[in-house]
Amino acid sequence: MKQLKITKFPALDYAGNEAFNTLSTNLSFAGASVKKIMITSCHAAEGKSYLSMNLMRTLAQRGIKVALVDADLRRSMVNSDYGLKYEDGRSDGKGLSHFLAGMVGMDEVIYQTDIPNAIMVPVGRDVPNPLALLTNSHFAELLDMLARMADYVIVDAPPVGVVIDAAEIAKACDGTLIAVNYNDVSRQELLDVKQQIEQTGCPILGTVLNQVDYDNYMGRKYYKSYSKYGKYGYYRKYYKRSHEAEKK
Repeated sequence: MKQLKITKFPALDYAGNEAFNTLSTNLSFAGASVKKIMITSCHAAEGKSYLSMNLMRTLAQRGIKVALVDADLRRSMVNSDYGLKYEDGRSDGKGLSHFLAGMVGMDEVIYQTDIPNAIMVPVGRDVPNPLALLTNSHFAELLDMLARMADYVIVDAPPVGVVIDAAEIAKACDGTLIAVNYNDVSRQELLDVKQQIEQTGCPILGTVLNQVDYDNYMGRKYYKSYSKYGKYGYYRKYYKRSHEAEKK
């Protein structure tokens, strides 16, 4: 298997570690049939890729085999934000877009990362209109193959409220987690995203609150979880720099 190194992976503080440990533990209560998990959001810059990458790392560190698929084909930030380095030292390489376009075989886009127990399918290159690629049978076949190789397959998808891609990706997944910026997403927006995903037949596993002021959050008594399985946790905004750059 080809090798892939992740060179920019910030360490989590104690609260962040506990949040991701809680999330990874709670996933086991979703049932053995839930292996292919899409992670999306309502808006751009809500931390879905941060959630995907850190969930991958946490599961792997706990001895759970995990695969991550970067399926944000229009505007992935994973290559640059996490400093992916391929075997030849390049910062880009063959990935999902190349496989879906029929340019390479499946074995050419599955990489062993430098994190034990974690494999990854990077995005490859951005595609202006990837819907035609996502609707062919190759995408579901790839996820099925990864599900045989790992205990969990995490699919980093585009925001549901921005493009239709995530709804198509959801059709090939067993469940969805939604990243939600604290005090930034309206109830109606979240309900609209929930309805759009559920129309695909993919159940909502829960939500993860992001960019929470922990001290302020702990002092509030009115928090209600949207999660079917209870509160998954929160994580801090380590990725502020990259998303500020996106908005420029």
